[in-house]
Amino acid sequence: MNIIISNSSGKPIYEQITSQIKWMIMNGSLSPGDPLPSMRLLAKELRISVITTKRAYEDLERDGFITTIVGKGSFVREADREFVKEEQLKIVEGHLQAAVDTARQYGMEEQELIDIVKMLYEEM
Repeated sequence: MNIIISNSSGKPIYEQITSQIKWMIMNGSLSPGDPLPSMRLLAKELRISVITTKRAYEDLERDGFITTIVGKGSFVREADREFVKEEQLKIVEGHLQAAVDTARQYGMEEQELIDIVKMLYEEM
């Protein structure tokens, strides 16, 4: 599993792991039923504490992305379409909020930003 940890990131390591695994699930890199590395193996590969990987897996399970079977391991869960859609909307909303904040910082009017978004969306 290709997870990149940044010590200079403002996010805790467990959140970096969680967000990267969520992204892999949502973009199809990980499919329902795919096994995840054991917490110990992932900790060893990333050179971090098992407690950190345990926290990440607990968060992923709580959020409905994985399921853990005692003695067998953790696996990607069948996606609830509504849940995945909500996660995708949260990601888009975060990017749009950053764009709105930047536009305000530069003194742009609301309509100017809306026109830019429409133009970019239509280019696709």
